[in-house]
Order: sequence, then C-alpha cells, then structure tokens
Amino acid sequence: MLNELVNRLRGQLRIRAESAFPERILNLCGARELAFWDVEWESPTAFTCRLSRQDWHALRQAAKNLDCTLTVIKREGAPYFLFRFRRRQALLIGLALCAMWLSVGSFFVWDFVVEGNETVPTEEILRALEKNDVHLGSFGLALDGERIRNHVLLDIPELSWITVNVSGCRANVQVRERVPVPERVDRQIPSNVVARRAGLVLKVRATDGVSCVQPGTAVTEGQLLISGIEDTDTVGARVLAGLGSVTARTWRTLTAAIPLEAMQKEYTGEAKNLFSLVIGKHRINFFTNSSIEGAEYDKICRRYPLSLFGLRLPLTLVTETCRFYALTPVTRDTAEAEREGERILTEYLQSAVEPYGSVSSTLCTSRQREGVLLVTLAAECVEEIGVRLPIYTEEPGPSPDPQQ
Repeated sequence: MLNELVNRLRGQLRIRAESAFPERILNLCGARELAFWDVEWESPTAFTCRLSRQDWHALRQAAKNLDCTLTVIKREGAPYFLFRFRRRQALLIGLALCAMWLSVGSFFVWDFVVEGNETVPTEEILRALEKNDVHLGSFGLALDGERIRNHVLLDIPELSWITVNVSGCRANVQVRERVPVPERVDRQIPSNVVARRAGLVLKVRATDGVSCVQPGTAVTEGQLLISGIEDTDTVGARVLAGLGSVTARTWRTLTAAIPLEAMQKEYTGEAKNLFSLVIGKHRINFFTNSSIEGAEYDKICRRYPLSLFGLRLPLTLVTETCRFYALTPVTRDTAEAEREGERILTEYLQSAVEPYGSVSSTLCTSRQREGVLLVTLAAECVEEIGVRLPIYTEEPGPSPDPQQ
C-alpha cells in the first residue's frame, strides 16, 4: 500500500513491450536495476508492465539497440495529473491555496469528542471550555492543558479531572466525574424517626434510640417510629439521636384522565428541504425564508460533517426537511387509552417509589365519563417510611429589642 502511494506520487507508466525475444527486455531491466511490476503476458512475444517515470526514460534509452517496440498505454500519478493543468494558472493557484489551507487548518480545532461523562451534559462541558478559550477555531498548539483543567474544574464542581488532547483537527476531551460524598449522619443532634407516610410495618431496625412500633403494626403519617428520648431508671430521661430504618408495606392510588377525543397527524405527502452550510461558527443559508406560515409541519434536522482524506474540515452541511401534516379529530380506542394511562401512571409511580423501595404489585381499572377515560392505578409497595426530624429541647427565647 505504501509503495503504491509512493509510486503514484512520483508518477508511473503502464507500457507494452513487443519483441521476438521479450526476455531480453526483462534482462536489460535487471542489468540496469530498473524496477518493474504488474507484469502481464499478452502473447509469447508481448507483455505489459508498470515502471516509474525515471526508469521509463532509462529503459527507453537503453532499448534503442534492441529490436523491440515500447508503447505507453497509460500514464498515472500526481505529475501527470498536474501536467494537465499547466496552462490553467488559476486552477493551479486554487489547488495550491487549497493545499495550503488544509495544511494550516490542521493546526486548528474543528471537532470535539467528549468521553467519560455520565451525569454532566456534554453541552455544559463544551460551554465551560469555550469560556476558557477552547472553541471551534482554537489554535491547537497554543492550548495550555493545566490552565484549562484548573479553570474548568472550578466552573463544573461535579468533575474531578479533565484533559484535552488535540490530534490533528480533533480535540479529545476526557473527563472523570466526582464521586458524590455520602451524606454525613450527625449523631449529636437529638432527633426522632417519624413515619413519612402510612403503612403496615414489616421490619424495624433501630441503631440509636427506642423503637416505638413492632412489625405488623399499622402506622399513620407523622406517627413516632423511633424515639430519641430514652427513660432510664437512674438519671431519668436521656436525649439521643434517633437513628434507624423502618420498612413498611404501603398502598398508593393514582388517577389520570385520558381524553378519548384526540387530534391525529395525517401527513399530506408534501415536503420542503432547506440546506445550509456551517463554517466554523458561521452559518450560510441557501434559502431566503425559513418560516412557513399557516401550516403544520415536522422539521427533521440532519448534520453531515465534511472531511477530506480523513481530515476533519470546519464545514458541516445541514439539511432540514419539513414534512407537512393536517390535524384530524379521531376517537381513540378505550383499550388503547387505558394502556396509555397505565403507562403514564406506572412511570410516575416508579419515579416516586424508587428512592425508597420497590413496587410489589399493581392493579389498573378505568371508567368512562363525559368523553374522558379515568384510569386508576392501585399499587402495593415495600419502602422505607422513616424520616428523621430534630427534637427541640429548648424553647426559643424572645428576640432581643434592638433599642436596648
């Protein structure tokens, strides 16, 4: 592969040699150390092969004394390609400027790849980099990695490490997110554990304080579960930091109203394509007016980054397709509306219960009233219901008079 690239850059020819003794031509090439390849025999007296431009001139001079005919079949390579434009100075200047632009542009950043982020959005990282002079068109050799790291980490506290490696026109941004520090439990503050919501207690684990309920007990919201006040036989009551967990079976009922009359999209088949070119941060639109008045449509946007020989260019082709549609009223199927309502309620239930426990079972029912389907989801959950509340041991005194 590399030899083929070098030969095409130097220029190569495919020739046809015809002689009564064609082996003499091959022996002559070997004696003069002339390289040839891709030999194909057409007949016992003729063959074709490839050789470089310099070796062709040497072979043609050396074969004058031989009874042979050498014919050039095809010229290949960069010298012959450029030779076609010898009288087109403007085109040659354009090619030279293009090559110069590609050469100079390879020292600037035209593309970003962010890796390692899971919770921090990529857009937030790119905005922080742009704030610190790392953006499209930045000179890659002038980027100070240590300064970038120190400033970006101050702007985004959720990151613990960041580095920017520039490879050609691409900046590879690698980040590492900070591990959240677990919440510190203050054992010095007197507190009680009360019920966050009503339920049937399944398990009680008091690490500090006195348990006030037993498994199998039904509790209401706000009821005391683990007390931070302990009675002793010697010194009376002692105030503690009530700590522990209480697992209970809880029940939730959620209701959603799903309209049975809805507007449905029907595409008309008409579409409009809008094209634009993004050069760096500037956008060139190839249309006069992008607004479409008095019509309903969906806009689908696609971006095609442009590259040349694997080199990322600061050019991006943007196509926007507008698909027109009309809204028509339709009557929804009751079963379909019930499934949609169940899906919505289930997603909300999962988000509400997930921080504390899990959903054991669900039951979905529905009833129709005045063109609306009321979907009810009854769920049984197993979750942690204990929440810690401080105990105020002293009455807050009156505020001092500012005039005294």
